[in-house]
Amino acid sequence: MCEIKGLSNVKEEVYGALDSFVAWELEFPLIVVKKALQKLEGEKEWKRIIQVIKWMFNKGQGKTMGSYYTLLNALIEDGRIEEAEELFGMVFSRYMEGLPRTFFMRMISFYYSVGAYDKMFEIFADMEELGVRPDGSIIRMLGDVFQKLEMMDKYEKLKKKYPPPKWEYRYIKGKRIRMRVYPDNKTEEATKGDPDTDELEEVESMHLNNELEEATSSGPDRSVLDDVASGDLGYI
Repeated sequence: MCEIKGLSNVKEEVYGALDSFVAWELEFPLIVVKKALQKLEGEKEWKRIIQVIKWMFNKGQGKTMGSYYTLLNALIEDGRIEEAEELFGMVFSRYMEGLPRTFFMRMISFYYSVGAYDKMFEIFADMEELGVRPDGSIIRMLGDVFQKLEMMDKYEKLKKKYPPPKWEYRYIKGKRIRMRVYPDNKTEEATKGDPDTDELEEVESMHLNNELEEATSSGPDRSVLDDVASGDLGYI
């Protein structure tokens, strides 16, 4: 793919270079573009990622969950929060019942980091209403906030409803690893030959779209935050 890192941030210059790159292609080089996006993501070139994805979308190409998530993450990392919220609202309203858990996790972790607890509660309430089971990191963040706000009734309810898991999955060097979780929240890699653990579970290399195809739990559950979150999210 053409070298665009050295270009200015002027949209027309970047789009022009990208247009030149695909001008003689019979088919849109989607695989090449996505590999370039992965490289830019590794280098934390957030502005370039945003420009490339928006250019790709303008061409009517690559509108996948993986691309939407990459754009969402880049917008947050680049400090373009209003755009990130607008994008999340659009994707949420359009793919409500099939939205991967990763999107909810990214928004909750961001709101947690900036202390926007009301918005954090709203996202979690939507998760519960849709039957998307939160992972351990979300539960820990929520529990921390409940304790900070001295909402101990909510904290106890959360712990009761979502007890600490015995196992969790983490990505290490492109592999999805099953790890035992201990009471102090530490984890230990499961290894072959340990009679108390399952074998190390490896799946295919991390691919942006595959990693976002999360399975959701069946059926909605009663919200822990039914009397905390108020109002509906605004959709575009």
